[in-house]
Amino acid sequence: MSQVNRIGRDSHVDRSKPVNFIFNGKHYTGCQGDTVASALLANDVALVARSWKYHRPRGIVSCGVEEPNALLQLEEGADTIPNARATEVELYEGLRASSVNCWPSVDLDLMSVTGMFSRFMPAGFYYKTFMWPKSFWMKYEHFIRKASGLGVAPAVRDPAHYNKTDVHCDVLVVGGGPAGLAAALAAGRSGARVILAHEQNALGGSLLGSASIIDDQFADAWIAAAVAELKAMKEVRLLTRSTVFGYHDHNFLTICERLTDHLPLAQRSGARERLWRVRARQVVLATGAIERPLVFSNNDRPGIMLASAVSAYANRYGVVPGSKVVIFTNNDSAYQSAFDLAEAGVKVVAIIDARAASSGYLPACARRYGIEIIAGSVVIDTAGRKRIKGVDVMRLRDAGNEVAGPKRHIACDLLALSGGWSPVVHLHAQSGGKPRFDDAKACFVPDAPVQAERSAGACNGSFALADCLREGAEMGARAARLAGFEDARPRPAPVAQAFAEAPIRPLWVVPAPRSIGRVPKQFVDLQNDVGASDIVLAAREGYHSVEHVKRYTALGFGTDQGKLGNINGMGILAQVLGQDIASTGTTAFRPNYTPVTFGAIAGPDLGELFDPVRKTAMHEWHEQHGALFENVGQWKRPWYYPKAGESLHDAVNRECLATRASVGIMDASTLGKIDIQGPDAATFLNWVYTNAWTKLGVGRCRYGLMLDENGMVMDDGVTVRLGENHFVMTTTTGGAARVMSWLERWLQTEWPHLLVHLTSVTDHWATMAVVGPNSRKVLQKVCSGVDFSPQSFPFMAYKEGTVAGVPARIMRISFSGELAYEINIDANYGRHVWEAVMAAGKQYDITPYGTETMHVLRAEKGFIIVGQDTDGSVTPVDLDMDWIIGKGKDFIGRRSLSRADTAREGRKQLVGLLTDDPAEVLPEGGQIVDDPNVALPVPMLGHVTSSYYSACLGRSIAMALVKGGLKRMGEKVRIPLAGGRVIDAVITSPVFIDPEGARQNV
Repeated sequence: MSQVNRIGRDSHVDRSKPVNFIFNGKHYTGCQGDTVASALLANDVALVARSWKYHRPRGIVSCGVEEPNALLQLEEGADTIPNARATEVELYEGLRASSVNCWPSVDLDLMSVTGMFSRFMPAGFYYKTFMWPKSFWMKYEHFIRKASGLGVAPAVRDPAHYNKTDVHCDVLVVGGGPAGLAAALAAGRSGARVILAHEQNALGGSLLGSASIIDDQFADAWIAAAVAELKAMKEVRLLTRSTVFGYHDHNFLTICERLTDHLPLAQRSGARERLWRVRARQVVLATGAIERPLVFSNNDRPGIMLASAVSAYANRYGVVPGSKVVIFTNNDSAYQSAFDLAEAGVKVVAIIDARAASSGYLPACARRYGIEIIAGSVVIDTAGRKRIKGVDVMRLRDAGNEVAGPKRHIACDLLALSGGWSPVVHLHAQSGGKPRFDDAKACFVPDAPVQAERSAGACNGSFALADCLREGAEMGARAARLAGFEDARPRPAPVAQAFAEAPIRPLWVVPAPRSIGRVPKQFVDLQNDVGASDIVLAAREGYHSVEHVKRYTALGFGTDQGKLGNINGMGILAQVLGQDIASTGTTAFRPNYTPVTFGAIAGPDLGELFDPVRKTAMHEWHEQHGALFENVGQWKRPWYYPKAGESLHDAVNRECLATRASVGIMDASTLGKIDIQGPDAATFLNWVYTNAWTKLGVGRCRYGLMLDENGMVMDDGVTVRLGENHFVMTTTTGGAARVMSWLERWLQTEWPHLLVHLTSVTDHWATMAVVGPNSRKVLQKVCSGVDFSPQSFPFMAYKEGTVAGVPARIMRISFSGELAYEINIDANYGRHVWEAVMAAGKQYDITPYGTETMHVLRAEKGFIIVGQDTDGSVTPVDLDMDWIIGKGKDFIGRRSLSRADTAREGRKQLVGLLTDDPAEVLPEGGQIVDDPNVALPVPMLGHVTSSYYSACLGRSIAMALVKGGLKRMGEKVRIPLAGGRVIDAVITSPVFIDPEGARQNV
């Protein structure tokens, strides 16, 4: 099809390079440099979408990220992209796009019948309907969900690759328009490391293709010179197609750079997008402003666009979306759009200005172009369906709240709107700053910054080009100075002609001949079909907070996040409530500024790279000897070592019997290890553990429980005192990182006066537990310099010596109740020492065992595993471990232990369970009841936390949390199973083997 709306003037597209594409199954041609939006407009395609709720015909409204209507489904299969904005998608050869949310086609959408019932489907109607019968909701929901939604997510794996990079800079400039370019130039000339990030493919912003004069040259020439100078600066990095979507604490900003989306599918290689994580000393926000539409009846028809977008399409892309244009405005900026169109040879029928008649510069220019100015008037309605055909105009009374006089109809095929400008304050707000309402400019502007940032240009409420350039240069130079750089050759700011502007006349909703609820829909949020009447209804029903109104009406809920409609919506709400907009406030500006792909966020961290796989120094030995592994945190831990024909239970039974009868060995390297040093180390441990540590002797070990502020057990482990001011703490494998973070938090925020240093040394040490009656004999064969006699090396003692010629730290500790030792050596020698111990234990039939056997051995002794036998609601008292609570000292969580709830009767307490049938192994998580046959819901006493078959005891054992369990010893309880069967069990002590502890004290 021919590009009937393409004009002959110079633009930023290359007419000599046609680009073929398909939209909704039809073939079209655009030009290199087009977006899909500009190419569709060039081909006179006005209808591109249907609205979300009423499925009304919609066309392209804007020229940027604020576009609410023209959402497309790009490509097919694995390459498909849902909800791509046509205004942002660069045209490439062979591109396929289709409209979303319409069936069977955008021209004939059967769901548009909902528009006929729009009076009965206002905001919140779904809260009041579909309520009966209650059981039908699931059926209603199916059809509601089928009728709503936008694009379709890909059903197959994304074939694209994504990258991440981290970078520091002195000055980050966000936005490459006139203010951003001026700021980057000023900062770059000082020698500072500068990053200029701009969301479009070409720098220049609103200047591209415009007739503005800067420093006595046309805007395009000035842009080219500025970009060339920036490229020549070795410390300046220019990022185009790059959206700064998040501004976080400590001047940390995130940028999504689109690397290949503008290329034909066959030419794409490498990463599709790159996520930049930037730490900037100073930030200059030059993010511009977004033009607001005007709110009146039927203001959503295809062919109704923002005036600035009409100018951009004409100047930058050489496209005029209509031949008979009406402009409706309440401010001066739309006059430039009229001039741009007139220069392009387009008939501008009239400028309808809501303000009183003026004899100023702009009206005089309009008259020279032969454009009629209808002052003090407004558009109250439009004609047409799939394209605008005309507008109805009435006079606006001086008070601005009523229209009067006869209605005049003006035929047109394009209506350009300008309701004022909204500075893009999103990143300023994300940084912690607050927007404040400027009554003179009728917009929110940035208030005082919280972080090291400053706003310049239109995003600061300075809309005139001369002001944008001046502020940009000033803020860029200031940012560089604050970052430690001074321009040796400062230059004056770029100069542009300035014109006196008449004030804006705020117009949040155009008055109509009848009340808001009695006229055709006046749309505020075009994507979600939120009208002015919906906001009035929300206020009438008691929703006075702007955040509540947003959620009740869905105002700003769409992919555009209310960039066009929210400010008008707030203005309407303020009018209804009889208050000013400053008091009404704004909704929260949260990341992300625009949608970001999951791929960009994940980057290369997918599959095996999603989470690091950590292996111990002995991992290959375990593999070679048939170990199967389980994931514990990020670690691969040997689970069990099956021999030929053995099941899990066979192998575990063998490993348990061998360990208790002779000797076993387990790789314990994964336990967290934190090196704690400093003169206040003992004091620190005294505060984080429940028991006392200040008197622990050098060369001794102690078991400790760690509580959170609520008094609940969060971790446990053994800590050894290596020196007067030197300890090594062990933690659970899965809790190591959490505990390290917890300790650092208290040191840095609550106890900064303590002289303590923490270092994670988990990966530095290989650890093996040698367990069983013959463990002492095995170690005596491979250790030198260590006296293993019970008198010299008692339980919970620590020695240094050598094992197989390697310096080692040896602790006599036990998690099995057996005589046991824990060897710690440099991880680089881990396999060597392991093999030496295995060789030394050969005559004792030393048996390697895994985590499953470890669980059984510790359960036989009633030792807890934090996170399995505790669940975040368990105190030491609940575990019958009040012996570990220091009576004369303070510690984290101590006061919480005296709360009424933690001290009450009937709390769940740790007990043992023995089933009536010794062969019956209870399911972990099984619910415990007194009588399963009572009326539902059956009162629950607790649940099974750990359950195993003990080969050493010849029967099953279990641990459980039971309400008041410590006072119910010997009582019968029942555990109902999912299939209806019930298992009977007796509450016992959780210590099933050697309750006196004789086996570990030999």
